Amino acid sequence: MRAARRWKLWTAILGLALVASGFLSLGIGSADVGVGDAWKVVAGALSSALRGAGLESAPGEALDAGASAGASAGGAVGTRPGAAQPDGADQRAGLARDRAVAAPARAADPAARIVLQLRLPRTILSLLAGGLLAIAGVVMQAFFRNPMADPYLVGVSAGAALGAVLAMLLGWTLRFAWFSPVPLAAFSGALVAVGIVYAVHRAPGGTRAEGLLLSGLAASAAISAVVALLLVTSQRAVQQVLFWLLGSLAAARWDHVLIVLPYALIGLVVVCLLARDLDLLLWGDATGAALGAHVARTRALLLGAASLMAAAVVAVSGVVGFVGLMVPHAARFLVGTGHRRLLPSAFLLGGLLLLWADILARTLRSPTELPLGAITAIIGAPFLVYLCARSGRKRW
Repeated sequence: MRAARRWKLWTAILGLALVASGFLSLGIGSADVGVGDAWKVVAGALSSALRGAGLESAPGEALDAGASAGASAGGAVGTRPGAAQPDGADQRAGLARDRAVAAPARAADPAARIVLQLRLPRTILSLLAGGLLAIAGVVMQAFFRNPMADPYLVGVSAGAALGAVLAMLLGWTLRFAWFSPVPLAAFSGALVAVGIVYAVHRAPGGTRAEGLLLSGLAASAAISAVVALLLVTSQRAVQQVLFWLLGSLAAARWDHVLIVLPYALIGLVVVCLLARDLDLLLWGDATGAALGAHVARTRALLLGAASLMAAAVVAVSGVVGFVGLMVPHAARFLVGTGHRRLLPSAFLLGGLLLLWADILARTLRSPTELPLGAITAIIGAPFLVYLCARSGRKRW
C-alpha cells in the first residue's frame, strides 16, 4: 500500500513538472515570445478547437480564462528584459481578436506562428523522445539483466546514423507533406542493423543476452567506421551530418511528431502488455519459463519494441545517448523495480530530462544552439563512470 501511494505521489509530481517545464520551454527562444504569451496562444488555440467541435461549455470557458490570464501575465513574465512590451489593453484587444477569428487567421499572427508551428512541436517531440528512450532503456536493462545496458548497444543508433548519412550525402532532402526520406532512411538503417545483429546471433544455443550484447557492440563499431569513411570521402553536407550525429531538435516540426507517433504507440503497447514478463526476465530465463513466461517470444517482442522506439527517436533527433541509461535507475530509486509502475514513471522522467537538456542546448549559448547529444553526454558520462565503478561490487 505504501508503494502504491509513493508511486502515485511521484507520478503526480513528475506530471506537474512536465506541464510546467513544457510551458517554460514554449517561452524560450530567440524571438520575444514569453511564457505568458505562449500560454495565451495555446489556450486560445485549444478554445477555438473546442468551439469548432461544438464544445462551448465549461472547458472552453476555462481556456478563455486561462488565455486572459496569460495575456495579463505576458507583460510581467512572458518576454525578455529590454524587449518592447505591449500594454494590457493591447493584449486584451489581441485576445478578443483571437476569439473572433478562425484558426488560419490566428496562424498569421507572428507569436502564434512561433509558438504553434515551431516551439510547441519541439516541446512535444522532446517529451516524447525522452520518454521513448527511457522506456527502451528499461526494457534493455531487463532484457540483458545488466545495469549498463542501453538501446544503442544493439546497433540502433549506428544503423540509424548510417541511413541518415547516406540520405543526406545523396541529397535526398525533398519533402512531400509530412514525409521526408532522411528520417525514413535513418529508421530503415536502424531496423536493418538490429535485424542483422539478431540474425547473426540466432545460432545453436538459443538467445543468450550476453552474446547478443557483444554482437550489437561489434555491429555498432563496424557501422560507425563506415559512417566515418563516408564523411571523410565526401564533402557534401558534412557540417549538417555532423550536427545531426550529435543530436538536435532544432528542426523539429509537426511532421516529425507524426513520424514518431505511430512507432511510439506500437512500441508502448507491446511493452506495457509485457510488463509482467519483464519482471520475470529479471529472474533469468529458466525461472521465467517456470513461472509461465514464453521466454523466446517475449525476448523477441521486447527487443523489437525497444529497438522500434529508439530507432524512431534517432530518425528525427539524431543520436542522443545516455537517456536510456540514466533514467531507468532514477525511476527505480523513486518507485521501485516493478515494471507496471516503473514504465510510466520512466516515461515521464525521461521526457522531463530530455526537455531540460533541450532547454539548456537552446539557452547556454543563445542564439547559437548546442548539440543535444553533447548536453546529455555531459550529464550521463559521470553516471556511466559511477556504474562502471560499482559493477565490480554488485552484479544483477
